[in-house]
Amino acid sequence: MNTTLFKTPLAVAITAAGLALAGTAGAQSTDLEARLADLEARIAAAEQRANQAEQRAELAEAQAEGRLSAEEVEERLARVERRASGEEGFSFNAYARSGLLLGEDRKSIPGGPGVTPAGAFGGNVGRLGNESDTYAEAILNYRMRFDNGARAHYRTMLASGTTTSNDWDDDSNLNVRQVYAEFSDLPSFTGAFENASIWAGKRFDRDNFDIHWLDTDFVFLAGTGAGIYDVQLADSWRANFSLYGRSFSDFPVSPEHPGDEGSTDSLILTANNYFGNWQWMVNGISAADNDERDIGAGQTAADSGFQTMVAYHGDSFFGLGEGNFKVALLHGQGLGAEVKGLGSNGELTDDATATRLGVYGTTYLTSNWRIAPALLAETSRDRLASGDRYDWATLNLRLANELTENFEMQYEGSYQYMDLDQGEGGNAVSGNWGKLTIAPTFKPQVGGFWQRPEIRAFASYTDWDSELNGFGGSFGEDGFTGGQWSFGVQTEVWF
Repeated sequence: MNTTLFKTPLAVAITAAGLALAGTAGAQSTDLEARLADLEARIAAAEQRANQAEQRAELAEAQAEGRLSAEEVEERLARVERRASGEEGFSFNAYARSGLLLGEDRKSIPGGPGVTPAGAFGGNVGRLGNESDTYAEAILNYRMRFDNGARAHYRTMLASGTTTSNDWDDDSNLNVRQVYAEFSDLPSFTGAFENASIWAGKRFDRDNFDIHWLDTDFVFLAGTGAGIYDVQLADSWRANFSLYGRSFSDFPVSPEHPGDEGSTDSLILTANNYFGNWQWMVNGISAADNDERDIGAGQTAADSGFQTMVAYHGDSFFGLGEGNFKVALLHGQGLGAEVKGLGSNGELTDDATATRLGVYGTTYLTSNWRIAPALLAETSRDRLASGDRYDWATLNLRLANELTENFEMQYEGSYQYMDLDQGEGGNAVSGNWGKLTIAPTFKPQVGGFWQRPEIRAFASYTDWDSELNGFGGSFGEDGFTGGQWSFGVQTEVWF
């Protein structure tokens, strides 16, 4: 690896930009801004009260004219109040990112957290200044509350992703990623099920959790099925149970008869247990007839597997101060060796094993400096062929300096080591990859790593060992050979 990565003009630029902008922070007067914010909040509250008052007047008029009984008026008034509080009615949530990523020649270059050779095996790297796509999720919710106290939640989620910069993309991928209904507060549920909720349909599991800076989940459980949340098995033991199905693509069953194809589904049976801050997840996976899949070299794929995860959700910064942290250790065998995307990979061998460790935390170093370190590493054996080996580890550090109410400087350093061996007859490479990014960022209001929306410009310097170019993928392509600068702009939104 080019050891000048951390001695480039980028370090000088980071220091100079931080010092130049830091001098303006102390001159900002917050008194007027606070008063304006308070006025805006009071206006919004007044508008809400006026809307409720108007609906109350309409209901009173209907009662006076004999169109509604007193009981019907009370029922509708209660519904108006529940909708005003968000307990009932329609709501909309969204996630979106869109940006331009250019190389030194002012042409688009490959990007994304999975850009390295290890990315094909879950080895993500830092995403800041490293995303070239447009991706959007639109989440439509409708919530109901019934006279007996029961609640229902219906959700549809649409998502689309593209890598083109054009306003119209003929190859856009539009998907319905979630469609489900969930019932809670059911009066006939008692005992251990008193606070439980049931669901069915296509969904992301409610309790998935991720490392945002690497754009990867610790564990991602999703598909179509049914489940029950929040079964209280003991005073300090709460559990979720679910059955998810996922469809594998059709596959050849024999190299001698390439026209013969098979198909199957993977079924994931999950028990997710919580003991205070601790989480223990257990998954059994099966895919009938998947062992008929030919994966080369006379080998067949696994038709079953096992995965487990132990995690701790901390409410401090590793016990050192205010903030939060999460740590998880995952292990899987057979179809469970895809330890993050459960049940999503039908190419795994019967002997496949994988162990993954993920850690991250966030805290404020000072009143206007915040930091988020992260570690993600995995080792796997016999994954796609007998004798293969995929080892990788990513270290990532996101820093942000809040300079005004609407502006901050973000910085990211990301490093990955990988040792990848496809086994007999395949490629084997090892080496290092590194990236440094500086990103001036505008927000309606700063304050924490989870505050969005934001608009940012960025400059990144990326380098890697030339040996990695022999593994395939984007590495080694013309214009993408290491030791390069990239530039761009991006917006990211969620609410």
